[in-house]
Amino acid sequence: MRIQDLETFVVGNPPPGFGGRYFLFVKLTADDGTVGYGEVYAASFGPKALVAMIEDVFARHLQDHSPFETERFFRACHGSGFSQRPDPSMMGVASGLEMACWDIVGKALDRPVRELIGGTVHRRLRGYTYLYPGPAEDPATFYADPDASAARAAELVAEGFTALKFDPAGPYTQFGPHQPDMAILDRSEAFCAKVRAAVGDKADLLFGTHGQFTPSGAKRLARRLEPYDPLWFEEPISPEMPEHMGAVAAATRIPVATGERLTTKWEFARVLRSGAANILQMNLGRVGGILEAKKIAGMAEAYAAQIAPHLYCGPIVGAANIQIAAASPNFLILEGIGKWDGFHADILKTPIRWEDGHVIPPDAPGLGVELNEDVARAHPYEGERLHLEMQPQPFDPARDGLFAGG
Repeated sequence: MRIQDLETFVVGNPPPGFGGRYFLFVKLTADDGTVGYGEVYAASFGPKALVAMIEDVFARHLQDHSPFETERFFRACHGSGFSQRPDPSMMGVASGLEMACWDIVGKALDRPVRELIGGTVHRRLRGYTYLYPGPAEDPATFYADPDASAARAAELVAEGFTALKFDPAGPYTQFGPHQPDMAILDRSEAFCAKVRAAVGDKADLLFGTHGQFTPSGAKRLARRLEPYDPLWFEEPISPEMPEHMGAVAAATRIPVATGERLTTKWEFARVLRSGAANILQMNLGRVGGILEAKKIAGMAEAYAAQIAPHLYCGPIVGAANIQIAAASPNFLILEGIGKWDGFHADILKTPIRWEDGHVIPPDAPGLGVELNEDVARAHPYEGERLHLEMQPQPFDPARDGLFAGG
């Protein structure tokens, strides 16, 4: 069996757009006609540039090769151009293509991917979602309103969720990090207090940031959150220096989680050695592939760390997250976009199954899902913006009081 053909889909994510502006899917076809799907999570370049990167990497390192050779493919990409470094864009491209290889391999062997990387450990995967605004709510107002988030949290707990994430700490900027001002500290504490009061002990609170604070600022913020016992404090500082994040982790009783912007075992090893986080949030569309994610999960076991796969993109990455989570003894919790419904369900031929706050891993071979190509082709993304964008000017408390996300 050899990989012969590649097709890419840049799919616009219709309103409300939870999961990003667009999804970038790949389709590989083997010489026997077997099809595999993957998804690229690379946010540093526009969609046209990313499609060109995918095509280049495919032609150089994958075309006419066996889909079983995922280790060879990863090493070819990691060393491409004499780099041998954790390049997030290259690893995003490699992840999507490697994911599609595993989908083909699973279909060829008539087994879910998880059965090929150690077998099923977890048959139900505890999930969480962000507190997203409703269709009639203004995002800028909602994300700054603890009462609105508390009301939404109570609704979601009643629907079955046992963990909820929110991010009231304000904008992330290209000129960070910055020190949180009193308004940020007060608002963050108010969110924790009101959401905790709304859900009681029926749900964990997951406090999100996007690495926008200095280490000292993150410590100040953590002290304000500790009385409400969050399950984690997410990415309190930027990812460049995990040693600094280790100092934050040592200063708080809240577990620190990080990893959505990291790639390869080498970056995650540095996090673990530095004591920077005890919860690793690898994104399967960026980390380097399914095999690389399995290596990271195994490495984390030796540090008594857990994995909580990250999802802020489309459901093909979500399906890969499910496979690695189900096969990992140290799985903690799985991120989803709501109940995996809406457009995340429409873009698949068979939606991912969500029951009472949990995802049920599919038994179909490969990744267990199939892209609905008719829906993908009917929703092309025709813009030029990045999948996610940081604020282009330094943080200004007077100007940036309301923040509707990146």
